[in-house]
Amino acid sequence: MEKTSIRVLCPKLLIIRNGSGLQWLIGSPFFPQFTILSTFACIHTLGDSTSPDYNKESEDLRTLLLRGFHIIGALVIGSKCDLERVAGEAVDASRRVRKFLYGDEYGGKSGKQDLIGAVADSESGEIRFFVSRGESPTGLESVNSIIYEDDSGKYVWDTGCLLHCELPIKLPLYFSVNSPSDAGEMCLRATEAIIAKLQDSDVTYVVETLTETSAEAPGSVILHGAELNFHADLSDVKHFGDNPQGSLAKCFPCSYFCSKNRVVLPFSVEHADMIQVSLLLNKSRNSAKFAAPVAEYFPASEQTKVIVVDYKLEVLCYAAKDLPVTYAVAQLVVPGLVDQLNSIKSTILPNLLTQNLQLHPYHFCPPGFLHPIQVIYELSYGETEMKQVEVRRSLHLRLGLPFDRPLLRIANALNLSMTKDSAKSNSIRKGSSLLRDVHVGIPSSGVSGGLVSLVQGSYEYHHYLQDGFDDSGWGCAYRSLQTIVSWFRCQHYSSIEVPSHREIQQALVEIGDKDPSFIGSREWIGAIELSFVLDKLLGVSCKVINVRSGAELPEKCRELAFHFENQGTPIMIGGGVLAYTLLGVDYNESSGDCAFLILDPHYTGNDDLKKIVNGGWCGWKKAVDSRGKNFFLHDKFYNLLLPQRPDMV
Repeated sequence: MEKTSIRVLCPKLLIIRNGSGLQWLIGSPFFPQFTILSTFACIHTLGDSTSPDYNKESEDLRTLLLRGFHIIGALVIGSKCDLERVAGEAVDASRRVRKFLYGDEYGGKSGKQDLIGAVADSESGEIRFFVSRGESPTGLESVNSIIYEDDSGKYVWDTGCLLHCELPIKLPLYFSVNSPSDAGEMCLRATEAIIAKLQDSDVTYVVETLTETSAEAPGSVILHGAELNFHADLSDVKHFGDNPQGSLAKCFPCSYFCSKNRVVLPFSVEHADMIQVSLLLNKSRNSAKFAAPVAEYFPASEQTKVIVVDYKLEVLCYAAKDLPVTYAVAQLVVPGLVDQLNSIKSTILPNLLTQNLQLHPYHFCPPGFLHPIQVIYELSYGETEMKQVEVRRSLHLRLGLPFDRPLLRIANALNLSMTKDSAKSNSIRKGSSLLRDVHVGIPSSGVSGGLVSLVQGSYEYHHYLQDGFDDSGWGCAYRSLQTIVSWFRCQHYSSIEVPSHREIQQALVEIGDKDPSFIGSREWIGAIELSFVLDKLLGVSCKVINVRSGAELPEKCRELAFHFENQGTPIMIGGGVLAYTLLGVDYNESSGDCAFLILDPHYTGNDDLKKIVNGGWCGWKKAVDSRGKNFFLHDKFYNLLLPQRPDMV
């Protein structure tokens, strides 16, 4: 008998030390059995933290989980306990939530699935894994073979792809003004009619690539509802190899719509192959005879009112590239549309007559996740409105995300509005006109045994002479400020445009720090002025470190490393005669050896990354280089401005 193994793809299981609770283990029917892709915390409980409220949990999970991913077990976090008993409870919880989620979708097999039960010690973080075989749900098998995948992104996306489908629906509901309660029933019936129509024999699905295809691959394929099996079990579907036999559309695997000549790009959601699925209703394909269009008139017998329910469906699904496209559409895209339709309907119905809710689905791939998630937001409120903030906080809690940074705002969402032309870049996210993250891939610092602490997230490189503006000799601090503001924009803390030199000066005049004559001048500014501008324009507070001499800066490395590990924002170094942006430190606490990762705003050339790195405009600087030269002057003071990350989601 082959030895049972559990494969872990997520960078880390989302375990909260000294905490307790239950987490759902996420896998995929397209992965080998017992392959853990990610974990979602259970946040709706009855009484203690390990007794889920299955109704609420299943509602949330049905929205969050893309079709193509599913629950394969559960993990219980707690102190020392009867491991096998607790693992059994975890298996039972996952079996029950699967029943709520999937019912009889898998041919009645959802209750017989082999599942994982795991127990984690909240103090040590040690995890013990067990599996429950479907044919023997009462017995548990301890598993000691745990494989942590090195290249998880490749594991997921080299053999997998995304299917995308948008379907806007406007649903007019007519009801008697004397019986407004009828509107809810009419909405239910109309929604059920839409769901039935998605599986109608007259429905047509157009499948086309959004990535470059080979000459042999079809440009698009048309699938008719009559040709699709909407009740098949994915576990019973035979996958294709690279050379399917036959010429019918149903013989094409999803790989036919994926790029055959993949550019060397990271294996990630942003660079995944994506297939577009469009839905059309064909009412004339099987018409037996020619006929003119007919309009029917049904007069209302009493005074009637109309409301229009606006469904904006947008689903994303994950599929193996060797899955036949007919099954990808019938078993993933259509059920995904039904799930989303039901979720939106459930939210709209209670307030159908009193509120015009604007619900819209968005897809995100938060840091640490290998796969997208789906969220439905109410757009009637602003993103800073407390109700919306609480929705995001709840999502951060479930996904194990920090509460001091906005990771699930609309600006963070994947950009799925792609066309064939725009898809040639093979990227889901939009680019930037300025260089970003120029420190990535630069040579090491040369500090032996040091611990590297870096800026977290993206930023844009702002330097002298950009935008056709000559600030050479006086604008270095302005450029450092622009880089810092760009960091807050890139992390979606603010949507404010990066301020120009004049706008920076205007802000300082408005707060009374400078006289009106300062606007339009070439006067220098320092760390203190930068803190005033950040506070006014972004509401960001700053910490300032003062050193009397450049010789003292290495003594601050421990404090600077702590900043990068916890705040992660770029630091402005002012004072002396020049201003710099600090992106990180490499510090050996034992020897005291250290290096500073400097982004130099004094660069005056074009935005050529190779030229910038080779010229040392972005690179590691030792306090004293190999020739004995001091980078930071010993006879000058320095102020270090440490912007603090806002505590917000």
